[in-house]
Amino acid sequence: MPIIKSAKKAMRQTKKRTEENKGVKAEIKKALKEALNAIESNAKDVAEKIKAVQKKLDKAAKKNIFHSNKVARKLSRLVKKTKSTKK
Repeated sequence: MPIIKSAKKAMRQTKKRTEENKGVKAEIKKALKEALNAIESNAKDVAEKIKAVQKKLDKAAKKNIFHSNKVARKLSRLVKKTKSTKK
């Protein structure tokens, strides 16, 4: 346990930020799953789901929750799967 006042505050901030980040990551994971299921089932709203995933991932990258390269990789793979199932 920290003794110094600033270290205690830093610990509180870290805990709060970690909880917020977990929520964002869970939302992204859920959205990705929905998009992949829509792609597999050839649903009509695939484009909307991909757009929603892209928006969430871009926001996460902007807030430094995910690295920008990771976001680009995930989006690239998602679009690649979409194009491969359309053939």
